[in-house]
Amino acid sequence: MIHPRRILSALVFSLISLAAVAGGLSPTRIPGAVTVDTPQAHDLFKQGVLFVDVRRDSDWDAGRVAGAVHLELHKVFNEASLSAEVAKNEPVVIYCNGPKCMRSSKASARAVSWGFTKVHYYRDGFPAWQQAGLPVE
Repeated sequence: MIHPRRILSALVFSLISLAAVAGGLSPTRIPGAVTVDTPQAHDLFKQGVLFVDVRRDSDWDAGRVAGAVHLELHKVFNEASLSAEVAKNEPVVIYCNGPKCMRSSKASARAVSWGFTKVHYYRDGFPAWQQAGLPVE
């Protein structure tokens, strides 16, 4: 029998993919996650919440949110790798390269489907963080 959470996950991924084809922009909301803007993301950063960067290796190498963990979406990001960094009941911020990048929306939806309960989807991502002059490495 297929687990209902896997069915929900597949449905969410399909909707995200359709949104990408339709408008070229990531969704503004992910069911089960909280979308945060740059000031909210910075507040979470100051509280010590883990930031997870799901961008390509080359993007990570070019710069990132200070202290972020790199879990590249297609090669590394999975339930086990995320669980190794943060407990399912702890807050986490997931980001990529802004509204035209689908990686953070996909990663946030996956995290929710795996039972992570405090997922913060930082849609504006690294470009907005950097533009705001916030801590980078």
